Amino acid sequence: MKMINSKLSLEEGLTKEWVITNGIGGFASSTILGANTRRYHGLLVAPFMPPAKRYLLLSKVDESISLDGRNYILYTNVCKNYISDGYKHLESFEKKYVPKFCYKIENTVIEKTISMVYGKNTVCILYKIKNQNSKTKFTVTPIVNFRDFHAINANHEFKVEERIDHQKVKIIVDEQKEAPMYMKLSEGNYIEHHGDTFRNMFYLEEEKRGFFPEENHAVVGRYEVELEPGEEKEISFIFSLEEDIDHIDSRKIIEQEEKRLEKFVKSTKLIEEDKKLEGKEKKEQEERNELIENLIIATDNFIVERPSFGLHTIIAGYPWFLDWGRDSLIAFEGLLLVTKQYEIAKEVLLTFTRDIKCGLVPNGYAEGDNRPLYNSVDSSLLLFEEVNRYLEYTSDETWVYEYFYSIFENIIAFYQNGIDLDDNNIYLDRDGLIHSGTENTQNTWMDAKVEGFAVTPRNGKAVEINSMWYNALMIMGKLSEKKEKEKADKYYQMAEKTKRAFERKFYNKDKQCLFDVVGEKQNDSKIRPNQLFSLSLSYPVISPDSRKALEILETVTKKLYTKHGLKTLAKGEKNYVATYEGDGFRRDMSYHQGITWPWLFGLYYNTLKNMKNAAKGQKKKAELEEKYQKFVKEVYKVFKVAVEQEGCLGSISELYDSVSPYLPKGSVAQAWSVAEILRIVLEA
Repeated sequence: MKMINSKLSLEEGLTKEWVITNGIGGFASSTILGANTRRYHGLLVAPFMPPAKRYLLLSKVDESISLDGRNYILYTNVCKNYISDGYKHLESFEKKYVPKFCYKIENTVIEKTISMVYGKNTVCILYKIKNQNSKTKFTVTPIVNFRDFHAINANHEFKVEERIDHQKVKIIVDEQKEAPMYMKLSEGNYIEHHGDTFRNMFYLEEEKRGFFPEENHAVVGRYEVELEPGEEKEISFIFSLEEDIDHIDSRKIIEQEEKRLEKFVKSTKLIEEDKKLEGKEKKEQEERNELIENLIIATDNFIVERPSFGLHTIIAGYPWFLDWGRDSLIAFEGLLLVTKQYEIAKEVLLTFTRDIKCGLVPNGYAEGDNRPLYNSVDSSLLLFEEVNRYLEYTSDETWVYEYFYSIFENIIAFYQNGIDLDDNNIYLDRDGLIHSGTENTQNTWMDAKVEGFAVTPRNGKAVEINSMWYNALMIMGKLSEKKEKEKADKYYQMAEKTKRAFERKFYNKDKQCLFDVVGEKQNDSKIRPNQLFSLSLSYPVISPDSRKALEILETVTKKLYTKHGLKTLAKGEKNYVATYEGDGFRRDMSYHQGITWPWLFGLYYNTLKNMKNAAKGQKKKAELEEKYQKFVKEVYKVFKVAVEQEGCLGSISELYDSVSPYLPKGSVAQAWSVAEILRIVLEA
């Protein structure tokens, strides 16, 4: 992906972002202009308890250049009443594996490439200065901080200690002696700034989100490198929590990272190359391959290690999410199975089963202390589906039976007998349906809370939970056939009871779809996408070849379909909101009330696939095949633009507004968005 700056306005440039990661939860992220517009932006956001407890350490690096005494800045910073204009010298921004900036001033070209060291809290920048014919001085000014990445250091006065050893500098900020930082430039002189502060950096996105938008940073010093006329240089800058940075070379790190990602892409065997194609067909294949390659590279950002577990996990989204059980399992197939990372897939499944309690898979771990969180009724049921998917991809029955058979038995037993842990209030009712939650408990994926109350209360018998419950029973029945035939019969009987009750109680004749929640006193008839779980799992509780299936698909398509995903609530329903904006209260009130989520296209895709495969009669089969093909082509076309030109370049946002101009919102790079769209575009 290459962006030509001359074709962009300042406003556009400030909305296009990038992110790279280090495989342990750390990341670097900013805009393509180099201006930080979020408190989460920085060139080194490092986990002190990987992948958690993340701190902003290196906010950015500002560069300037002097050509025969004529001074120019390359940096862009936003303050409340002023924006520095280094962006005017930016010729292009490019990101495939790592971000690359190209600046041009007079006849001098400055290239800047950023990479993280995989597995380390270290960031590298490589500068290439060439074609200059002037007496030149190049200045590099690191801007540092030390704070929780969710926080903000407004009006802060920093205490900075420095120890200088030639180009290498040890920095201690605010007496954090247990966490010294180290930086080094490959050549030049270092000049201390003795307590300088960058005051009131203004975060445009934080202002939009209703947060205080101004922050101070420490300017500890600057490096200066001189060049003679006609001289070309490569200059390496390193910033790290690791003391041993003397032998790190930015060029080698960048080459290693590019080779690592290139090798990963090739290992997936998802890039098609038909050398016989020519002209238009060849160009179309190249464009398709480019999107698929970008999405494969994007998947790598979310796959990280939890060293305390000795296992891999999945970050739900950047910049602010950690690893979440529900999100990881929904993203599981697209991130790990499609890309053939089967060993890592096994580790991720083990990560979220090591702390099962009372039949509940943790929905996540607390940022500060790794404490497991159990506010989820669906994570345990999703585990059945993803283990089954793993089995379909690998045929690894031995491992599945060894690790999951007894776990699955225990989960089903706990759901039958009831789970009160953390007020989940989960139990199997006499009709064969699962009840969960209370008025104040949010344990489905629509879990927004505002000032202690649930925005979308879904306590009762939720449609997707009972779809998953039926699916889990069917999977367990299938697994039991080879192990304990009598138990298999029991699970199938339980599933049949659930299916009969589901068909009887969830069908909404008036709206020709399914109730979202069946309640004790009344049913929730709001049209939401959750009903697609009834048709999209391995064992659909609604027969895919039935009239009801067609009605559900038609209603969802008509009421919820947008070009970037499915809306969470149909227009016209009470409390519908089409745009995700404003302060935290307003955003939480709209989160699941009409905003579009790209990952929901995964449900739509599975539904179409199940229905066309189950269709009886040539005409019906042909109609569904046509819908399926039209859908995957539309998704490809839309996300070709979204991935390469919008939001976080090379990735997919968590949300989109549901009205024009359909802006990307929420987390700028979301695991389940990338995973589900990758699955779909592979069929385009």
